Amino acid sequence: MFLDVFIFLTIGCGVPAIKPVISGHKIVNGENAVSGSWPWQVSLQQSNGFHFCGGSLLNQYWVVTAAHCRVQAGYHYVILGEHDRGSSAESVQVKSIAKAITHPYYNSNTFNNDITLLKLSSPAQLTSRISPVCLASSSTSIPSGTICVTTGWGKTGTTSSPRILQQTALPLLSPAQCKQYWGQSRITDAMICAGASGVSSCQGDSGGPLVCESSGVWYQVGIVSWGTSDCNVRTPAVYARVSYLRQWIDQTVAYN
Repeated sequence: MFLDVFIFLTIGCGVPAIKPVISGHKIVNGENAVSGSWPWQVSLQQSNGFHFCGGSLLNQYWVVTAAHCRVQAGYHYVILGEHDRGSSAESVQVKSIAKAITHPYYNSNTFNNDITLLKLSSPAQLTSRISPVCLASSSTSIPSGTICVTTGWGKTGTTSSPRILQQTALPLLSPAQCKQYWGQSRITDAMICAGASGVSSCQGDSGGPLVCESSGVWYQVGIVSWGTSDCNVRTPAVYARVSYLRQWIDQTVAYN
């Protein structure tokens, strides 16, 4: 236990105590994650336990998700430390939500600024299986082609939502590449795209993270936002761009 605490005090964010295993960085269309290896991944659930969106833990009090998930404080719950949604043996933490703050310029038609911050009613207890992700800074620019990872309990193809947390490695696209697929007007500065190489983030959940690793530390660069309804593996998925939204995130966390 003391070792756990020491690790978090020295590192802080983005370093899983249980290392993720990604299939030799080859791009796979969804595979089971190692249990506990994405410790910032959260499940957003209704009171009956129905999982409807993903999210990421930013610190003991805050979770980031997508605005289009339409999370309601006092009604929905944040589940931390979950891996197998069919298991009752996992030491999960169930947190109620004190505040859900959506970006003031979120557009529900275009999905621009698709971000909501959730303040937990009580602080998350950090463990080897529950710890925060780092956020990409405002100045972060990651080269297109970089292989990053999205995680969630989303659909795997056309089947229902899987029990086990899924991970998918996929390449980032440049804005120009993404606009070739989606058109000039639909892709804004608040969006980043990944995929179109035989994988999609259909298995990532709405609101869940797109993370990239640098020197052993994982940074969240995107929030699963929108894509094709049929999880087309030849069309890139679109994510809210964390670097663009970082200033709003920092201000919101500081003043609430």
